[in-house]
Amino acid sequence: MNEILDAILASDTAPEDFAALPIPESYRAVTVRKDEAEMFSGLTTREKDPRKSLHVDEVPVPELGPGEALVAVMASSVNYNSVWTSIFEPLPTFGFLERYGKLSPLAKRHDLPYHIIGSDLAGVVLRTGPGVNAWQPGAEVVAHCLSVELESADGHNDTMLDPEQRIWGFETNFGGLAEIALVKSNQLMPKPAHLSWEEAAAPGLVNSTAYRQLVSRNGAGMKQGDNILIWGASGGLGSYATQYALAGGATPVCVVSSPRKAEICRRMGAEAIIDRTAEDYTFWKDDGTQDPREWKRLGKKIRELTGGEDVDIVFEHPGRETFGASVYVTRKGGTIVTCASTSGYTHEYDNRYLWMSLKRIVGSHFANYREAWEANRLIAKGKIHPTLSRTYRLEDTGQAAYDVHRNRHQGKVGVLCLAPEEGMGVRDQAMRDQHIDAINLFRDDLSERTNEHSRDDLSERTNKHSRDDLSERTAKRSEDVR
Repeated sequence: MNEILDAILASDTAPEDFAALPIPESYRAVTVRKDEAEMFSGLTTREKDPRKSLHVDEVPVPELGPGEALVAVMASSVNYNSVWTSIFEPLPTFGFLERYGKLSPLAKRHDLPYHIIGSDLAGVVLRTGPGVNAWQPGAEVVAHCLSVELESADGHNDTMLDPEQRIWGFETNFGGLAEIALVKSNQLMPKPAHLSWEEAAAPGLVNSTAYRQLVSRNGAGMKQGDNILIWGASGGLGSYATQYALAGGATPVCVVSSPRKAEICRRMGAEAIIDRTAEDYTFWKDDGTQDPREWKRLGKKIRELTGGEDVDIVFEHPGRETFGASVYVTRKGGTIVTCASTSGYTHEYDNRYLWMSLKRIVGSHFANYREAWEANRLIAKGKIHPTLSRTYRLEDTGQAAYDVHRNRHQGKVGVLCLAPEEGMGVRDQAMRDQHIDAINLFRDDLSERTNEHSRDDLSERTNKHSRDDLSERTAKRSEDVR
């Protein structure tokens, strides 16, 4: 791995040099283990601790197949599907891998007693399989997480409708929270040149998801002038929805859970903000009974912020806790667009407010390649910005997932994989300088991080986890390759 890292960090490594690099027999990766899938039985969701289930294991490099690429992962990030995998909810992911493994002899590679997780990456292509022409070794890339087979006609209008559509690193193996990842070549996109590795890795899943859910015709089809209620507006998904609303001439009504998160939304440019903790909204009287009076109180608050207008679109992802309120507050003829259900998958709402007011519920799931490419293009053009708040080492991924599970984060949290320190991989410093305030907006210590050359904590981390440290860790690798 040291030779690969040296080649990436050098400024003059040619594609043929990358192609000539030896691929190691094994690499470090964040895994869950099949024999531990019942470890949290009997515990509530909140009691389940990703720090206990996520491991950094030494694993063999998978066989490279046609249409695939091996990528040296410089950085990745934690998404909510990483949390779901780590707590084995709503069910262990090994069922996904088993079903995928039955598809073909090549897919059988994914059915293993461990699952390498992670649905984001930024890194460098090391090898490509037969049939790959658009990418070559040495290309600096990010990856979106849509894995499709496209052998059915169903997927050729919208690849998300492919019967064999899967989320890489969640429903497939060999994900991005690792030193090497295996992806299909049609997952690859150019790395934005003005971003560091960890910043480039952060947007992938959530940025593309927000683009399809809010902007695309496959989602809500947002237009100028729309009022959009965004739950969790400073979170990993909502922070991109807020940016898209602002960039597209809409008015985001940002729902957050603390004054600090409200301030983040103001810094993004939002003005209509609801602190649901301060307002003390309680949409459920008990586990089985919702309180329509609270829906009405939320609707009144929204109209106070919009000049008397209801919202055209609700950007839904909490699910059970908020869905009844979301349906109620949407304007007549409006749209509730939903992906995920972080507070519960069983949604309940009063259908009278849907059918009699001609509202629509639209299901949205990740994005097709074109939508992901457009979302990444907007990042590369500096129109949408990463919302990275904190970066962890690969060894600390369990803590990162724990923080996301407990909603202790804002924006996205990144993970350094091969990158020995933060801030590496920037190729267009001039463009970066133009957008540095927006890039750093979600950083935990904004005042310190605005000046990128005054990061004492980063210097300490750099000394501790430098390439020499990587060399030492490589030398200590276990001979017992999992």
